[in-house]
Amino acid sequence: MPERNVLRLAAGSAAAGLALAATAAGLAGPWDGGQRTAERLRASAPAATGGAHHGSGPTRGPAGALPGAAPAPAPSAPAVLAPLAAPRAAGTAASAPAGVLDPLLRAPGLGSAPTATVVDVATGRRLYDRGGATPMVPASTVKIATAAAALSALGPEHRLTTTVVATPDGRAVTLVGGGDPTLDARRLRDLAAGTAKALRARKAPATGPALTYDTSLYAGPVRHPIGANDNLAPVTALMTDAARLDGSTSGPAPRAQDPAGRAARLFADLLAEQGVRVQGPPAPARAPRGAAPVATTRSAPLAALVERTLTASDNDLAEALARATARATGHPASFDGAARAVRARLRHLGVPPDGAVLADGSGLDRRNRLSARLLTALLTRAAAPAGAELRPVLTGLPVGGFNGTLEGRYAAGSPGAGLVRAKTGTLTGVNALAGTAVTADGRLVAFAFLAAGTPSPYEAQPALDALATALTTSALTPAPTGPAAATGTPVPGTPVPGTPAPAVPRPAAPAPVP
Repeated sequence: MPERNVLRLAAGSAAAGLALAATAAGLAGPWDGGQRTAERLRASAPAATGGAHHGSGPTRGPAGALPGAAPAPAPSAPAVLAPLAAPRAAGTAASAPAGVLDPLLRAPGLGSAPTATVVDVATGRRLYDRGGATPMVPASTVKIATAAAALSALGPEHRLTTTVVATPDGRAVTLVGGGDPTLDARRLRDLAAGTAKALRARKAPATGPALTYDTSLYAGPVRHPIGANDNLAPVTALMTDAARLDGSTSGPAPRAQDPAGRAARLFADLLAEQGVRVQGPPAPARAPRGAAPVATTRSAPLAALVERTLTASDNDLAEALARATARATGHPASFDGAARAVRARLRHLGVPPDGAVLADGSGLDRRNRLSARLLTALLTRAAAPAGAELRPVLTGLPVGGFNGTLEGRYAAGSPGAGLVRAKTGTLTGVNALAGTAVTADGRLVAFAFLAAGTPSPYEAQPALDALATALTTSALTPAPTGPAAATGTPVPGTPVPGTPAPAVPRPAAPAPVP
């Protein structure tokens, strides 16, 4: 029932947040002056006896730090989470990961050779690994890599900007695409109003300007190798509503085949509403020399775009983020250039892309190859104290039984509902799931399960969900170190502290909902 899942989501979110905070506090040691304010407060929250008193003192934005000491705690509210018994919840026996996951990996719905990796986020140690280094077709789980690369290259506050420029005499106006597929009619109307105001101030000719539109921000082919497809619009720097023709906001939809021309024609109509009638139909052209901006509109911050990309598995946004990464790092904003840029950013993040093949940002291209180890390394990196800029990779993951591409999975009563947060991946014969889960003993783990040769998503998805659910019902003991397949080695780029991570509260089972 929906109410039960909401309760599990609230409890699971608290547990995951506390696990992440405890991880940060345990690994980071003393906070340096450059640490983000929000991260300092998040990490210190589990140790406080109550909520912080919010006085009227000075504050700083997310990129700054609060001067002075942390606020004094206010009186504690009654506990709302059942505390974790030491060393694990009562009645929950420690389980060897292989004993829990091996039988589930043999499910026929996962094909003949699925791969899997599970990592303790607090320590970076692999708790389980079966073929984890094998490059596999990741489908849409490649969006985790796309998102991490964009955040590391541009920062979570970056915005995609669409601009209107005009010549000094107002005779030529150009709508310049900024690579923002979230541009909509409302924002385009605001652009038209700003443009009309600027033209009137310039005393532009009554005959109206010539209108052109500039898509030169992107290079290379606009058509994805899969061809015309309801899952992705032609990839161009100018479009409105991701070129959707049916008013939808996510999922497959019929698309305009000339998204830039469609957006420019709508802009011309909106200019007419403002009393500015352009000469003839809009034409594609680069902005003329000497033209200056007269109106701009900006997208939501990149952090919000990343969350939307992951939650809804938005292919159009994923390709836009990959091209924005390319431009920010000196690569051509094309399919090939974006793939090279993302690969370079993975290396920059300390996640070696050994064996990885990247052909697009969305995961629709079957030439893509990523390993389960690489995906869990990125998720662990996003949870690290030094990975504050990557945190939207975690907060954007769909929540089991609640939202995004997992809304219809982990039905009411499933132990994984609210505790599994994961990016899905689906192509014909390919199914994947990569994300985080809270184990029965309060451990936050990152996991990736990749399967090829699957008979159908109706068989593969329940099998993947069973694997993730098993993590939430087990208290996993670390795998032995050594040459065994399930190594105890730390994930690259993740510090391993000398002491175990602190235990965190695990949500009690919700009371039955009438």
